[in-house]
Amino acid sequence: MKYLVLLFLLLNVAAQAQEKPYSMRVGYGWASNNDLGDIISGKLGSTPQNLTVVNIDGGYLLKKGMFDLPIDIYAKGGLSRFNELSGSTYEATLYIKALYNLDFYDNRVRFGFGEGVSYASSVLDVERLEEAPKNGNTSKFLNYLDITVDVDLGRLINYEPMKDVYLGYLLKHRSGVFGLYNGVSGGSNYNTLYIETNF
Repeated sequence: MKYLVLLFLLLNVAAQAQEKPYSMRVGYGWASNNDLGDIISGKLGSTPQNLTVVNIDGGYLLKKGMFDLPIDIYAKGGLSRFNELSGSTYEATLYIKALYNLDFYDNRVRFGFGEGVSYASSVLDVERLEEAPKNGNTSKFLNYLDITVDVDLGRLINYEPMKDVYLGYLLKHRSGVFGLYNGVSGGSNYNTLYIETNF
């Protein structure tokens, strides 16, 4: 993973163009036994099984300054590898993401919300464990939410070559949206730390 982080930093330093329409993100996270509402309120939680994820995402800027507001819209996709009790599970995601840029004192904080779909090679253990006591449905194909908050490291430490390199927190959320997707009422949440660069 350290080599991917180094690659992202080098890509950012090497980028010379004023407009940086592409983004790349690498992250590492752990499964939570809390639901979406609990995590948003600050109760991150974890599972006793030590279930983890490593992911990489790429994106393309569709619209900068949507509605004349500091909101950027991206088309994004990602690949994840989950460390499961029975081995590895792989996931592909496709989603549209809005990023709200909050600039203050020469710093930038971004709040992001992405909505799309997720397909996993097998049902995630955390989803299976949640649904087993309820005899609920599970599915490889589910809704995907990508909720983030990050800070621009270059602006924070006043170092121009690292401008547009972001360090942040991601909530990876898969769910059936109360049964809309294949009758699945539950889902999974992964707390993730990441580094992202625009180039």
